[in-house]
Amino acid sequence: MKKDGEKERQVRPLQKMFTAVPPSYDLINRLITFRFDERWRKKAAAVMLADEPGQVLDLCTGSGDLAMHLHKRAAPGTVISALDYSGPMLEVARKKAIKRNAQRINFLLGDAANMPFENHCFDVIGIAFAFRNLTFRNPDKNLFLDEIFRILKPGGKFVVVETSQPSNPFLKNLFHFYMRRITVPLGGMLSGQRHAYHYLAHSAIHFYSPAELIDMMKHAGFDLVLHRPYFGGISAIWAFRKPG
Repeated sequence: MKKDGEKERQVRPLQKMFTAVPPSYDLINRLITFRFDERWRKKAAAVMLADEPGQVLDLCTGSGDLAMHLHKRAAPGTVISALDYSGPMLEVARKKAIKRNAQRINFLLGDAANMPFENHCFDVIGIAFAFRNLTFRNPDKNLFLDEIFRILKPGGKFVVVETSQPSNPFLKNLFHFYMRRITVPLGGMLSGQRHAYHYLAHSAIHFYSPAELIDMMKHAGFDLVLHRPYFGGISAIWAFRKPG
């Protein structure tokens, strides 16, 4: 399924970090979000599956949580693929899939800037709490967005669930305080990878506003079809459509 002229997969700037954190990744996610991360993934999966797609991709699947929700709710004929560039993360995801008897998920090791898929492969692509990693001050941002656009079918959806910026100043400051003063020390202590959670907090605090994110996606060729904020905008789901 590789496209013509595929380049050798590169080591991305954040790859080492996501190779180091898998043993404690799920536990810390549940603790720092009070398990709301799983609720938001479940809602994102429902948006992805609303039109009964035939081919679905969980991009930057990590430990496979969004893929698990897709597997649980998708129609029997839906083909589910899940791609990540961290081998250790994918190993966690594969073990999770075996434990939950999620046999329909096709896990792939690959680079989001050079994915091993033909043009116009997928009806829906989803990404859960990794869109910041692809787009926040990332020199390869346009490569990632172009690649997502390439493999999505005309009329297909790209669904993002991600941290966001609350519009209320008090809530925004409280969210930023929590990320700095709770997420960094707790995540660092439990994982032994303080730099990883410092990056998480820094990128969440300085990530795009909803308006900036929507504008970026419009410049990449996508049309907005849904924006659904949660907890006053601390997190949100966006759905974008590729024209066609």
